[in-house]
Amino acid sequence: MASSKSWVSTLTVFLVCGSVVVRAEDGNAHSTAAFTSAQVVAEMQRRNEERRSELKHYTAVRHYQINYRGFGANLGARMEVEVNFDAPAAKSFRIVSQNGSKLLLEKVLKRLVETEREAAVHQSTTELSAANYSFALAGTDSVNGRPAYILAVQPLTENKLLYRGRIWVDAKDFALVKIEAEPAKNPSFWIARTSILHTYAKTGNFWLPEQNRTESKIRVGGTAVLTIDYGTYQIQSDAPGRMAGN
Repeated sequence: MASSKSWVSTLTVFLVCGSVVVRAEDGNAHSTAAFTSAQVVAEMQRRNEERRSELKHYTAVRHYQINYRGFGANLGARMEVEVNFDAPAAKSFRIVSQNGSKLLLEKVLKRLVETEREAAVHQSTTELSAANYSFALAGTDSVNGRPAYILAVQPLTENKLLYRGRIWVDAKDFALVKIEAEPAKNPSFWIARTSILHTYAKTGNFWLPEQNRTESKIRVGGTAVLTIDYGTYQIQSDAPGRMAGN
């Protein structure tokens, strides 16, 4: 089984790089305009700045689950965590419940949560922006009935907290709605391959992380699968009428 440190590095990729929260606009798009990749990225970054100025606080309860199978072992662990976000980048985590493998709880899930808290303070080096990635328009698609741009993304550096793959950007809100990727840099010899699927959903007037599935193939055998359900958000913003559910 791969070292716990390499697991944390791998599994943190989706948390750090998938932490973008974009303010949504009213209404739905019916078609995608003929934008270039540079235009899509520029507008996405502009909306991200709006989010940073408007989103003041949210609370949610996440459900983490991790399973490892290989070498005759079948290990699993679950953890329920209350997350509080306070602008501009502070996050606090409170473990509500936990059960399963002590190894996975202590060496993977808890370290993963702590790494996310620390990384939130240094978002500029990991955010999805032209400073950290190159982008190429790969087509258009529909995600949950809404048109979206597909962009191929390549990291500008082999930072283990960046990724390469494809992203889907909502054509109306210019919000990140889906990521299919792998880490830019393999964090450990023991990990042969990692695939990440990360989705977002519109909560009130904001797009926030919804679900994640990260699967790692261990080089000497076995598979580790992490899933996260991000729960229901309670949102506070400084703009009138921006409370979730209004």
